[in-house]
Amino acid sequence: MTTRPGATRAGTVGSGRAGRDTLPDRVSAFLERIDTPLTTHHLLVSVTATLTIFGLVMYLSASSIRSYDNFLKQLVFAGVGAVLCFVASRIPVRVWRRLAWPGIGLALLLQGLIYTPLGVTFQGNRNWIQIAGYQLQPSEFAKIAIVVFGAAILDRKKDKLSDFWHAMVPLVPVAVLLLGLQLAGQDLGTGLVLLAIVAGTLYAAGVSARLFGIAGVLGAVAVAVMTLSSGNRMGRINAWIGDGCTTNPDLCRQVVNGKYALADGGWWGVGLGASTEKWGWLSESRNDFIFAIVGEELGLPGTFAVLFLLAALAYACYRLVFRTDDLFVRLAAAGVMTWLIVQSAINMGAVTGLLPVIGVPLPLVSGGGTALISTLTALGMLMAFAREEPGAREARALRRVRVRPTSDARTDR
Repeated sequence: MTTRPGATRAGTVGSGRAGRDTLPDRVSAFLERIDTPLTTHHLLVSVTATLTIFGLVMYLSASSIRSYDNFLKQLVFAGVGAVLCFVASRIPVRVWRRLAWPGIGLALLLQGLIYTPLGVTFQGNRNWIQIAGYQLQPSEFAKIAIVVFGAAILDRKKDKLSDFWHAMVPLVPVAVLLLGLQLAGQDLGTGLVLLAIVAGTLYAAGVSARLFGIAGVLGAVAVAVMTLSSGNRMGRINAWIGDGCTTNPDLCRQVVNGKYALADGGWWGVGLGASTEKWGWLSESRNDFIFAIVGEELGLPGTFAVLFLLAALAYACYRLVFRTDDLFVRLAAAGVMTWLIVQSAINMGAVTGLLPVIGVPLPLVSGGGTALISTLTALGMLMAFAREEPGAREARALRRVRVRPTSDARTDR
């Protein structure tokens, strides 16, 4: 007698060991069913859209007490970013590889414009340019430029990466030049993210430990010099340690009120839109400290949701790194993953008091049009890469074949 598939397992559910294995077997079967060549692409699209919409909702809540104009501007930036994300997701991998040199050249040019009359200084940092009434932050575009440039250069030299100078040139000199232009504007936070991107790309390329160690030492020295030479940064570190709060309470106001916001939210939050800290108590409540408003209004479920979505985004990058056969794609995905993880850690670390206030946005959630556009464009690039994963083309073709007969059958009726 022929037994249909699954009958044997169903018949042994009552036995001790098989009964205990039923739930893990079902979970394993479910994971295998959703683990397809298109899973990375679907995960990137869904999580990116969810985080962007969530960020717009929280930005509206945090900025509504001042003016709706700021939210409308952020909405416009989100629309531009969504269009660029879609366009980027349709650009072939070979075209992204060719954009390496033009992209890094444009990034250096834009970064140099901050030292012209177009440059704008805000809170001691000269890191913006103003064009036609809109302020843009060139360093945000520098992030995606250094990702693509580093991936393309290291991919071209993949057979020579064991050689010190081949691994160093031209990536490290170009990165140092870009970082120098950035740090000259006194924006250490974005400089740290750029350093992390270069380090993550080099690590994923498998360069020698000697090169990685030298680059790490040079980066640490640069950060130490920039920190010790700035009274503003030393004041923030003193505020973080706690020594500066008694002599200069203004240094601690942002950190203290951020913690107040998280504490007031408690387990379940005070409700969406009901924050009290955003009424002038917590500065940058819609930008760098929006995570504190999330905790105050939505409680632990809200903060855990943000952590889960960011972790899912990092996992999608991780899948792409290990599933692709193209070294350029692997390095670019590793660079974007490092960018998202490091920037998120710096932002949330500052809000919770685990790190000093450095001033970087929470990806896709914090306010800031240029940051939102650059992040969406980078994720669109990864979506394009995910569409070329091994087996992805065949899976899309198979799905089209399955849909077409259904459409034909409806037409026949």
